Amino acid sequence: MVHREDMMMVRSKEIKRYQIIGKVFDKSINQQEASEILELSDRQIRRIVRRVRKEGERGVIHRSRGCKGRRSVAKAVRERILGLYRERYKGFGPLLASEKLWELDHIKISDETLRLWLIAEGLWHEGKRRKVKERSWRARKERFGQMVQMDGSHHLWLEDRGPKLVLMGFIDDATSNFDGLFFEYEGTKPAMGGLKSYAQKYGLPVQLYLDKHATYKSNAKKRYRYANWDFEDKEELTQFERACKQLGIEVIHAHSPQAKGRIERVFKTLQDRLVKEMRLAGIKSCEEANAFLKTYLPKFNKRFRVVARLLGDMHRPIDKSVKLDEILSVQTGHVLRNDRTVLHERRLYQVTDKTRARQVVVFEYLNGRLAIKYGKQPLAFKPIDQRPQPEVKVAVVKKVKRLPRYVPPRGSYWRNGFKLKGSLRNF
Repeated sequence: MVHREDMMMVRSKEIKRYQIIGKVFDKSINQQEASEILELSDRQIRRIVRRVRKEGERGVIHRSRGCKGRRSVAKAVRERILGLYRERYKGFGPLLASEKLWELDHIKISDETLRLWLIAEGLWHEGKRRKVKERSWRARKERFGQMVQMDGSHHLWLEDRGPKLVLMGFIDDATSNFDGLFFEYEGTKPAMGGLKSYAQKYGLPVQLYLDKHATYKSNAKKRYRYANWDFEDKEELTQFERACKQLGIEVIHAHSPQAKGRIERVFKTLQDRLVKEMRLAGIKSCEEANAFLKTYLPKFNKRFRVVARLLGDMHRPIDKSVKLDEILSVQTGHVLRNDRTVLHERRLYQVTDKTRARQVVVFEYLNGRLAIKYGKQPLAFKPIDQRPQPEVKVAVVKKVKRLPRYVPPRGSYWRNGFKLKGSLRNF
């Protein structure tokens, strides 16, 4: 039997091995049967029997127990890696930290080894995976540009070094190729600005997969007619939907976040990797973050991009006749007043051109420029900085003449009292 002090040294497999070898000594079974039970060769069983006869119970312990592995990392190297992690890579995941250690510090260490070290030191804690609701699986699209998923990610991308930003992201469904820009908020102009940047790089996608954010989906039931739109829709379109329809992009709205899980997952990856990359680069503003994306995204796509099932690019090039800046603008219809003024966003604008227009459209371009058009004809205008104040008329209070007090005559009933005459007295 195995003594208590030896239980700490002997593993469960070795305990089973010792028990089977004990039956060989008791001649309950022979060496051939022991080799079948332990799934070892006859020669190995004979070696173990010789060791047990010579060393006793410790003969079943493997000879490499307690020996330093040939691929083990030196203690000094381990301490240096953990010191660098505490100093520069605190909060990095094991995989990202191992990549940055090789890229910046030229130290090669596997992510699994680093993970075990970090857990032992209390520097990394693995969260429990929650049970995921089962959903129907959808295959990727076949070609690049066939469908692009778009969304905005609100996150502390600059941590405490700068303002809170929104990453407007575009990911191709077939290849997972990612592109995006940082903005200060998620709205119509940031969505149009992100789409313009993507279209100038790759072209116009066939389909755009969105959620039901108020920027992308209108819940209004009443149809709104715009002066310069050459089409009508059964539902009221948002400014972004209108721009996509004019560009020939089919808009699809997802009914749940899980439906567009590809871009949700890439946001989760970027919130881990991109935040730490910008921390190392010292990024502090939106302009610096967008400049950093130009060099970071090519490396990111090279790391995570996949090959499409079918060759070919389905992005459509932007035709020269398409006025992209005009389509990707906020267009608001207004009534032109009799004095040729337009009230837009609580500001008054004077149209200086003579026109018979009753309705005009105000264009707000992404660069901040403003334009007023009647159909395709631009109208000259100027802002009215100070609105004319109406004249305040002082009300004249007229004195009302009071009538003189009425004094009844002496013979009046008011003086002598009302006296009934005849048969009305006893009525």
